[in-house]
Amino acid sequence: MKKLAALLALAVALSAPASAATKTVTLSVPSMTCATCPITVKMALSKVEGVIEAKVTWEPREAVVTYDDAKTTPAALTQATENAGYPSTLKE
Repeated sequence: MKKLAALLALAVALSAPASAATKTVTLSVPSMTCATCPITVKMALSKVEGVIEAKVTWEPREAVVTYDDAKTTPAALTQATENAGYPSTLKE
């Protein structure tokens, strides 16, 4: 019984993605021109699989996005804002 439990624990440990991590990026979204634009951008980012949180502000026209890097990429995030009509770039 102990061997079975040990094998089960090992199988679970090996099946978990080792490189998955939570990351945060800041996107510059200069095309937001009104106070309601951030709502649209936030909705677009929130629909991307892997996004944990999106904070979008009109001033200074940026989005701070926390995401699971095993499920999405910064390129997918910028594509989501562009598809919503608000092109963005990764802020260094």
